Amino acid sequence: MKIGFDIMGGDYAPKEAIAGAIIANQEMGSDVRIVLIGDIEQAKQQLLEQGGNTEDFDFVHTSEVIGMSEHPTKAISQKKDSSISVGFGLLAKKEISAFVSAGNTGAMLVGAMFSVKPIEGVIRPCVTAMVPKAHGGVGLLLDVGANADCKPDVLNQFGILGSLLLQHVHKVANPKVGLLSIGEEKEKGNLVTISAHQIMEDTNQFNFIGNIEGRDIISDKVDVIVCDGFTGNVVLKSLESMYFALRKRGIQDDYLESFNYENFGGTPIMGVNAPVIIGHGISNAKAFKNMLFSAKQVVDSNLIQIIQNAFKDLVPTAQ
Repeated sequence: MKIGFDIMGGDYAPKEAIAGAIIANQEMGSDVRIVLIGDIEQAKQQLLEQGGNTEDFDFVHTSEVIGMSEHPTKAISQKKDSSISVGFGLLAKKEISAFVSAGNTGAMLVGAMFSVKPIEGVIRPCVTAMVPKAHGGVGLLLDVGANADCKPDVLNQFGILGSLLLQHVHKVANPKVGLLSIGEEKEKGNLVTISAHQIMEDTNQFNFIGNIEGRDIISDKVDVIVCDGFTGNVVLKSLESMYFALRKRGIQDDYLESFNYENFGGTPIMGVNAPVIIGHGISNAKAFKNMLFSAKQVVDSNLIQIIQNAFKDLVPTAQ
């Protein structure tokens, strides 16, 4: 297995990216080879300074970097030799098994859509986030930013994608899928969530438990929380701000620490034809290491093939 790693993406790259790659290489089995994509001179210099061995990695040189504030589509089309563009090229040609980056999220989404493309039957790929539960374990929130507006059938597909991810990567049996709304009753919500509820309650592709409210997000009541990307991003950033505020006040608690993004590293873009893992822009070495392990988990689980099989039944057949 080869995992392509964008070492130029993120606020603290390439130093922290290389540090994470060194740790991941030490902890992963010999069947995994990390391909460092970016400026080779900087990569080798950082490896030397941090006690790494250049022989432990493969290298693909790139001369450009897509900045965090650049327009995603324009950057992907104009910066052909950027670490993100080259990484997706390798993924599309199947020269790597997965691609990992903490760079421009929009560029990662555009790159995935243009290179490996959405799985047939998937209307809108989405981005996920892990949510620690109050009594242990984790839940999954999706979408968290890729699709600010969603139609009811798209929300239904998020339920399928989230359920498959938790079941096959995180080994949660028969995940409970809930639709985030402003009340438990199916009549509560806006026009989209009300219509989505009608679709989801008739499905046999996942374990739908009905509407959930914001207070249920970290409870054992639900495993997969479905919402549009606008709502999901607000929820995610609210949880992050609470974590940082409590830490700043000197509060020490094991559960509180489970909200640290470093523990999860990154999450896959769900609904595309290859494993693509995106991480937080402020990722440090620990986060980068866990990002690489997330990629390995997705590849090992055969998640992409499982999703492709699940969506075959949703693709209309030609008459």
